[in-house]
Amino acid sequence: MRISNFLLVALCSFTITVSSCKKHLHHITSPDGAIEVAVGTDDGHVYYTVKKKGQLLLDTSFLGFQLKDGPFDHGFEITHITHRSFSDRWEQIWGEELTVENNYREMQVDLQEASGKSRKLRVVFRVFDDGLGFRYEFPEQPNLQEFVILDERTEFNFAANNQAWSIPYGSNYYEALYTRRTLHELDTVCTPLTIQTTDSIFMALHEANLTDYAAMNVMSDGKTNRLKVFLTPWSNGDKVRTQAPSVTPWRTLVIADSAGELVLSRLMLNLNEPSKIKDTSWLRPGRYMGIWWDMHMGRYTWEVGPKHGATTENTKRYLDFASKHGFSGVLVEGWNTGWENDWTQEGDQFNFTAAYPDFDIEDVTSYAKRKGVVLIGHHETGGAVGNYEQQVDSAFAWYQKHGVSIVKTGYVSPLLDGVERHSSQYGVRHFRKVIETAAKYQIMIDNHEPVMPTGLQRTYPNLMTQEGVRGQEWDAWDPAGGNPPDHTTIIPFTRGLAGPMDFTPGTFDFENPIYPQTRVETTLAKQLALSVVLYSPLQMASDRLESYERFPDAFSFITSCPASWAETLVPHAAIGTHITVARKDRASDDWYIGSITNGEARQLTLPLDFLDDNVPYQLTIYRDGPQADYERNPYDYVIEERDVDATQTLTLHLARGGGAALRFHPLSP
Repeated sequence: MRISNFLLVALCSFTITVSSCKKHLHHITSPDGAIEVAVGTDDGHVYYTVKKKGQLLLDTSFLGFQLKDGPFDHGFEITHITHRSFSDRWEQIWGEELTVENNYREMQVDLQEASGKSRKLRVVFRVFDDGLGFRYEFPEQPNLQEFVILDERTEFNFAANNQAWSIPYGSNYYEALYTRRTLHELDTVCTPLTIQTTDSIFMALHEANLTDYAAMNVMSDGKTNRLKVFLTPWSNGDKVRTQAPSVTPWRTLVIADSAGELVLSRLMLNLNEPSKIKDTSWLRPGRYMGIWWDMHMGRYTWEVGPKHGATTENTKRYLDFASKHGFSGVLVEGWNTGWENDWTQEGDQFNFTAAYPDFDIEDVTSYAKRKGVVLIGHHETGGAVGNYEQQVDSAFAWYQKHGVSIVKTGYVSPLLDGVERHSSQYGVRHFRKVIETAAKYQIMIDNHEPVMPTGLQRTYPNLMTQEGVRGQEWDAWDPAGGNPPDHTTIIPFTRGLAGPMDFTPGTFDFENPIYPQTRVETTLAKQLALSVVLYSPLQMASDRLESYERFPDAFSFITSCPASWAETLVPHAAIGTHITVARKDRASDDWYIGSITNGEARQLTLPLDFLDDNVPYQLTIYRDGPQADYERNPYDYVIEERDVDATQTLTLHLARGGGAALRFHPLSP
């Protein structure tokens, strides 16, 4: 929604007609003047450069396409240049802060082939104080109607061989460990790609508003700093099938002076369209739990049988516990027919309105309503999207009839329908269809095995959260032993930049009877802190009920922690070593902090100047105990209370693989 009191639209707009632009540069700067983008042509090839405070970040980087009927990347003349400025502030329905500043300067570059078909192309640049985005537009024209893109020749030619954190292209569902390499050492990698220069400028390369297009990856030639776009292809090699008029997603580059500023950038959201859902009253963030971890531990099964988890009786047990502890929902996986078969090979046997005999949907949802808890539905497709699309309308209508307003979707198969990649245009089209259909039935979506998020939650805020990350489930069955301690100190600066992630923190049980060599490699206090550090408006407490009953005092932090925030700060940030995140509750004046470290113990100093002046607060801190260690003693934690105010400074002692979770509650005078 817009806040009219702050609306300052189209501060200036003017057009320049260009008669001859060869090697003539056109410039645009950010509103604060720090970031400068220059655009020009070199022998008919269009290129751009990027500087910050005079320092070159991107050298000559060429633009264009290879179409099925030939190249569309040279022979251009710049015919018009249009400049525009925009300033606005908009309110998030849910998110990491209440309001978002959206201030940019825009330059529209109109291109036309000087000979031949005289086809037209437009490149639009928007430059913000924290980075830039640009996209291509294909105007309606007689010589470019339906066409196929075989290659997008967009380049990002970095000025130095910087360090970068990435995961390989082809990682199933983006569930891989991020590694640090130089640009020269990269192969083909997914975005977001996070980059640090030698003089500590941080950049994040990604995309925004991925609509009816293939997801962007980038590839290196292994010799230079020049990265080129690699679009996820269809199975026949086509990248994008489209027609004019149309636009591409925005190619985005966040530019920051610290790692913490990367986390706070909302550039990607600003490059998506405002909400298309007019009535948003049914969109409710919350914390939930589920019949889930016991399946990974082998105590329950998804399929019907003697150890079936999704029974009416067991679901009511979870609903009772959730109601007692203030959770908004309970996820139930394995309730519908189809799990009894080898669904990873034959996902098309799933029926999304047929329950197993031991699960009574009407009884369960009526009971949930009486308890004030929402049943969270589950649609595992096994990647058979054709089967799912045939049922999706009736399945969502069936859920709506029974009062189910949240659905977790899953696509556990490397290829959709056994043919196409998740991040291909085929997959992008399917995921959008599901989101739009869900909105029609007022259903919120938690999408697992997705295409990498690109800020679409602004336009469709029922897309609450997504996976696309190596989450906590890997701590149950990973043959290599589980997520290493530094994993959660990296993903806030990489995958987390793409949007909310359903990592599912909150595991208290560090024993694994099925795979003894695999375990959660954190302390219990760090598990609490992850509820604040890793953002999701639908935040799952991952463990079984019995684990939480063992540690009720520690569990109280999870049950009190909100899932939507009014303000977010990052007091400490170093990629791969530690991060501290402070968030203010939307529904109160309480502040919550999560601070975590990698496999090394460390001490951090935390000034409390973010608190309101002249207001006393009660601080409850859940921290690692003196003997805490993620390998030797993960259960050692201490809970303390004291009164504090904005003038004070805390010292946080984080154990190896540890953390601290803090709650500040203002006291009445």
